[in-house]
Formats: sequence, C-alpha cells, structure tokens
Amino acid sequence: MTNEEICAWLKAEAEPKFQKFTSGLIPGTDPIIGVRIPKLRTLAKKIAKEDWRGYLEHAACDTYEEIMLQGLVLGYAKGEIDELLEYVRAFIPKIHDWSVNDCFCATFKIAQKHREKVWNFLMPYAKSDQEFEQRVVSVMLMDHFLTEEYIARVLSVWDRLDHPGYYRKMGVAWGVATAYAKYPKETHAFLLENHLDDETYNKAIQKMIDLTGYRRRIKENIARNEKETAKISDIVRNEKEIVKIKGEQ
Repeated sequence: MTNEEICAWLKAEAEPKFQKFTSGLIPGTDPIIGVRIPKLRTLAKKIAKEDWRGYLEHAACDTYEEIMLQGLVLGYAKGEIDELLEYVRAFIPKIHDWSVNDCFCATFKIAQKHREKVWNFLMPYAKSDQEFEQRVVSVMLMDHFLTEEYIARVLSVWDRLDHPGYYRKMGVAWGVATAYAKYPKETHAFLLENHLDDETYNKAIQKMIDLTGYRRRIKENIARNEKETAKISDIVRNEKEIVKIKGEQ
C-alpha cells in the first residue's frame, strides 16, 4: 500500500469520539486521527505479509496512527533478527508517547526467540538521555525477559535507568510490579536494596498492591501448595514494612 492509500484508509476508519477519547489519554502527542488499535493491527498484519521493507523505508510520520502502524508492522514482519533490529533502530527515535512505545514492545515477540541478541541491542539505550528510549528498554524487558535466566539482570537494569521523566519512571514501576507477580522472592529482595528514586519505588509498590492477580493466585494456591502460599503471603504482609524502610532511607 502507498502512503496515500494508507492515509485514505485511516481517514475512512477514523471515529471522532474515539479521537477525542485517545487525545485525552495521550496529551501532547502527534495529531491523532481516531483509529482503534485492533483495526491498526489488522492493517499492520496485511502490510507485514507484503513489502514491509518498502513500507517502513517510506512510511509517513504525520500522525499518531501512522507511527503506531510502523511499530506494529515491525512486530509482525518476518525476517532475520539482525535486519529487523536495524529497522527497530530507525524506529525508536520516532517514539514520543507511551502508547506507541508499549504497543510496539508488546508486539515485537520475536525478541523471545533471540533474547541475548535483543538484550545486547537494547543495553546502549539504557544509558540514553532520551525518556522514551529508556522506556523502550524497561517495557521490552518486562514483556520479553521476565524469565528465570534473566530476572536478576532485568532488575539490575531497571535499577540503573535514571531519566527523570514521568514515563520512564512509570515504565520501571510497571515492570517491577509485573516482576513481583512472577518472581516474588527475587523482586522482594530487590525492593529491600535498590537505587530507585522514591517516586518510581512508591509507584511500584502501589502497582503491586493494585495488581490483584498475585493475591488471587495466593488463594488459588492454598489447596495446592500451602508451603508456597505461606512464602508468598509473607512477602505480601511485608509490603507496608518495605514502604516504611524505603521512607527511612
């Protein structure tokens, strides 16, 4: 599809009420047309089966939807990982909001097949002075690297991300809360000794409390594994203590 055809498709699929809703969620971002993400995913899958390279090399960047579409195409495209990462390298500077950032990261599932190569690709961005480059690192690690092999390394990287921007901080907080649900022991130890700024730390604790999944898991585990349930319950009881310790540092 040409840029003109894509632009015409976007305008045809736009919903004024949804445009207003999305603009409220992502203030200050690129012009928003108002096309729903599932529809963009459908188009991205179609482009990914065609000449996705030609599309990415000439894609327009005039609207939020056009940039989102590029990230989704990257996630669905089939190719060698080295080639795909070069396209990712060109795409990352175009990310200026949490929605494009997070949808791209979640869709780039090929990272799970090439974790070490993708890890090495991401690490220079951990030292970036750009907020969303650090958020790419944070969310990509949360989406594709929360495994037994990588959990310690992931927590260490989150501990080093230091951009003062709100969206970097929230990306790390979200990651820590998600890690807690999957690896409570390792994350609990991290929460007792870390270099997170207070805003990131406290938001992580809040998200852990808000994410009721692990509380539900405790109840479900009672009949299956009382000992393991007791261990997780101990960590949950220690949440207030952890907050207190952090406040006294």
